Amino acid sequence: MSAPIAHALAAPLCNLLEPRTLVEQFLRHPPDEFDALTTASGTPAFVARFDLLTTADAPLRKRVQSIPGFGWWGRLLRPRTCFIGTTVSEYALFPATVDPDALVREWLADHAAQPFLIIKDIPQASPLLDAANNAHAQSICDAAERAGFVLLEGQALAWVPIDFASGDEYLARLSASRRKDIRRKLRARDGLEIEAIATGSAFFADAGNRALFFSLYLEVFAQSEIHFDRLGSVFFDAVLQDARSGGIVFVYRREGRLIGWNLCFVQGDALVDKYVGFSYPAARDNNLYFISWMHNLQYACGHGLRRYVAGWTDPQIKAYLGAQFTFTRHAVRPRSRLLRFALRKLARHFESDRAWADAHGAKDAAADT
Repeated sequence: MSAPIAHALAAPLCNLLEPRTLVEQFLRHPPDEFDALTTASGTPAFVARFDLLTTADAPLRKRVQSIPGFGWWGRLLRPRTCFIGTTVSEYALFPATVDPDALVREWLADHAAQPFLIIKDIPQASPLLDAANNAHAQSICDAAERAGFVLLEGQALAWVPIDFASGDEYLARLSASRRKDIRRKLRARDGLEIEAIATGSAFFADAGNRALFFSLYLEVFAQSEIHFDRLGSVFFDAVLQDARSGGIVFVYRREGRLIGWNLCFVQGDALVDKYVGFSYPAARDNNLYFISWMHNLQYACGHGLRRYVAGWTDPQIKAYLGAQFTFTRHAVRPRSRLLRFALRKLARHFESDRAWADAHGAKDAAADT
């Protein structure tokens, strides 16, 4: 059976790019209206209501919402769903020593009563993982498909190989028009004070500082198109005070006023970008997204790291900034056989990141937009 709360993770776990303590804080302090758990094998998971139109493309969403009475019956499209995975790890995390077929049988047995069971963010030949992790992920997909799951193309995870010696060398690889645009935006950096503060430092022992940082996270969350996993202040309190994780918070101020922050972790040879907080409109007026991107690349370069993992959201702007992408898969199993049949027919409508990438192609994704 599943454990409703877990303070430790099974060891070892496949696919972990971030510190284990971050995932443990998710299990202790899950997002609002989430129930975090670990399965019998120690797999991190959670249960939450999920809007089935969240990842649907615009035409399908519009068609469904135009059906008479949607305001009344549309709530049926937010079923309780069990997710194998977390929302703080780039990938689903699987116990490395458990047979994939046994894992899938366990998840099905424990959560058969849920209308939907989703194994989220399964790596797909990821350049950020070794061969053993990728092989294990493929075995999970194979086992899930045999068990009746529908495999969908997931999100595009942005990353940058650190194979350059400076920010200027990195920018030199972009087109002339993009270089000009980005350098123009970077001029705002001259008016900013940038500081790196370690998690667990005395600065974050101050509840007022933590509350201010959390308020900027909420500003970013409020302007996001998708509102799924709203993390609470207790989560950030724990993460910002956790010296074990090796977290670094890049803090941006203008004339002494906090206008943004970016929490990253150094894990192995990678800088993993996790959370931001922006004060609007100041962050936008100061081109903070562009400045923080280049600052992170230069930090990784200056500290001998080999890659920058930039996260899932906003693939278009990250492509413009020179990112590469690696895709995941989601394995989805509606309890209803009729819904499974329908999902197989409609799968392409729930693969928006892949559709974007296919429409642009690797060459086009790196071209001017």
